Amino acid sequence: MTAFDYDLFVIGAGSGGVRAARIAAGHGARVAVAEEHKVGGTCVIRGCVPKKLLVYGAHFAEDLVDARRFGWQLEGKSFDWLTLRDNVLAEVDRLNGLYINTLNSHDVTIYNSRATFIDPHTLDVGGERITAARILIATGARPWIPDYPGAEHGITSNEVFHLEKLPKRLVIAGGGYIANEFAGIFHEFGVHVTLINRGDTILREWDPALRDRLLSISTAKGLRFVFNCAMQSIEKTEEGVRINLRDDDPIEADMFIWAVGRRPNVEGLGLEAAGVELDERGAIKVDLDSQTNVPHIHAVGDVTDRVQLTPVAIREGHAFADTMFGNKPWRVDYRCIPSAVFSNPPLGSVGMTEVEARSTLGAVKIFTSDFKPMRNVLAGRNERALYKLIVDQTTDKVVGAHMIGPDAPEILQAVAIAIKAGLTKAQFDDTIALHPTMSEELVLMK
Repeated sequence: MTAFDYDLFVIGAGSGGVRAARIAAGHGARVAVAEEHKVGGTCVIRGCVPKKLLVYGAHFAEDLVDARRFGWQLEGKSFDWLTLRDNVLAEVDRLNGLYINTLNSHDVTIYNSRATFIDPHTLDVGGERITAARILIATGARPWIPDYPGAEHGITSNEVFHLEKLPKRLVIAGGGYIANEFAGIFHEFGVHVTLINRGDTILREWDPALRDRLLSISTAKGLRFVFNCAMQSIEKTEEGVRINLRDDDPIEADMFIWAVGRRPNVEGLGLEAAGVELDERGAIKVDLDSQTNVPHIHAVGDVTDRVQLTPVAIREGHAFADTMFGNKPWRVDYRCIPSAVFSNPPLGSVGMTEVEARSTLGAVKIFTSDFKPMRNVLAGRNERALYKLIVDQTTDKVVGAHMIGPDAPEILQAVAIAIKAGLTKAQFDDTIALHPTMSEELVLMK
């Protein structure tokens, strides 16, 4: 490997790329990373982390109202968007610094430039020719903006964290987790939110009982949903934007957000020069070891469009580094990956949905608990939580868990361990409840 400048060159310093670089360097490899933006990637800089901080900030809107029922007298409360925005951005900068320190402490060289393939082993990095024995592509994905007239008048989740002021009227296009999360956040900040979706439901891949419950609660809170919506164009107006629809009246708004999906970042990498193949979705094609059709070039994370979740990218990067540089080969297990939607209230899910279980296993048992959390009772909120367990009738194993309600993602992480371990419903039932908690419903379902 000494004939090359580096043993490993990583393109992209997001979660997957940083993990791969750190582990490979720990195994003794000479490693470099190229990142043209901030180190940390989508999750840390413009995704999961800052969004979750906005979720926390939005929750205070209801918490402060509910506090009166718990004896707290709060007068003159108000919300300042710029305070929250600047504190969130400061936290992002802090995390960016920590990621840089992690790479530096492992003697990973950082290039603050774009890297482009010249040939399969050679990269142009900010005008410098650099060679590497192995190259890992971890460039992630970006929000997709459809080709509509006036599409440029909308923003994406990337820009949300930098707004100078909050809009009074907001339209969000999309029905997935990003659309529903930002809809809930902005609604709690006092924005009138309309979510438009070309389909007939939200969260299409989720268990129907959960998505119907979220839709019902969101509608009751005052969010507006427009389904089967065919957009025609977006016009710039004096006050903001006008969204023209094919079969409905135009919608006037101060701001429009695209949240209709994400696309792998493959453009401008010079993949043709390296001979790297893409799949039919435009993502980099890889095998179970994250290897492309070019044996020494690998790819992990969202650029492969396998599972667009940060912990998955991290694990893929770790497996790659251990396998290629640590003489410890292993592969990522994509079964039973837990996921969450940080909507209001949030959702958590792991394993099979009811539909998947019935089509795959045949005989299944469904257990549900539909209840009002204790806090909501005293607060006078008419919001009910819903927990659902999917059980293989033949083996009694719990093969899926789905929940909506306060702290659902926090509770689900522990449930995911049980399902991954193959525990049975009888073992759930044999566990003594922790009372009074919401999570005790998981061991009380009959």
